[in-house]
Amino acid sequence: MNLTIGLVYDLRTDYRAEGYSEEEVAEFDSEATIHELERALRSLGHRVERIGHGRALCQRLVAGARWDLVFNIAEGVSGRSREAQVPAVLEMYGVPYVGSDPLACAATLDKAVAKQLVAAAGVATPRFRVVATLAEAVAGDLRFPLFAKPIAEGTGKGVDARSRIDSPAALATVCADLLGRFHQPVLVEEYLPGREVTVGILGSGAQAEILGTLEVSIHAGAPATDYSYEVKELSEELVDYRPMERGPLRDEVEALALAAYRALQCRDMGRVDIRLDRAGRPAFIEINPLPGLHPSHSDLPMIATAEGLPYPALIGAIVDSAVARLGLAVPR
Repeated sequence: MNLTIGLVYDLRTDYRAEGYSEEEVAEFDSEATIHELERALRSLGHRVERIGHGRALCQRLVAGARWDLVFNIAEGVSGRSREAQVPAVLEMYGVPYVGSDPLACAATLDKAVAKQLVAAAGVATPRFRVVATLAEAVAGDLRFPLFAKPIAEGTGKGVDARSRIDSPAALATVCADLLGRFHQPVLVEEYLPGREVTVGILGSGAQAEILGTLEVSIHAGAPATDYSYEVKELSEELVDYRPMERGPLRDEVEALALAAYRALQCRDMGRVDIRLDRAGRPAFIEINPLPGLHPSHSDLPMIATAEGLPYPALIGAIVDSAVARLGLAVPR
């Protein structure tokens, strides 16, 4: 089935030209990502039209433009519900799209809301608290070491060598910095010292399936021992990614990831980050329903590559999931 597919995305260079800083645009896409995504869709026989960011989408919709399907990877610019903005606009205009709906996008971007929902579904996650003011920057019943990060950011923004916290004084210092820099609450959770893995998932609901699982190992001497903003930006030099060995532990990790994905009602594609605790048990850290799609730099395509799935086939599987879910046609 050949579709006319519109691409909605936030391009880093567009926002840098508007005066945004490099860190502020860290979640946005490079021209290389959009080029490769467009090329993959065309190789599958689809007609592709670049739309641009959410504001450009609104202009096109008001002018009467429509597409068979929109492939949305736009992150949005401001607010904890920013990832829900494009899906909400598309639903308002009745345009079918790839990916999670506004509710799932908003709930997953707010890390505390996501943790509350998965915990209610019986999925293990570290104990946490939300710090909205400096007066709330106390451990309470949480046990050190702790880990602090902005509640609604991605790509490791706000995470650095100071994010692992061992004392009340350090907790107050880090929270004061994050509150001042990001103007949003801080998620403080008990730090898990075990291995870190990321799990790729394709599909929706009962049809959702594990794509694969990579273990993330940061080199000695990196700017941070955890998956920080700087480490992610320089991941080719600072991080080793390897498929997690198959066995009971991987089965447990993937079952937990799939349970979280379904509990949060994500659709078509997603990536779940998991860490092991001191006893080697997996726990949910966060989920990304809009995973990066650069063929070699982003985690989901790297998972696909490790599992022997070429990049065009990955993009095709995502589109097929949306097509089947929407009832547009029988997928290939």
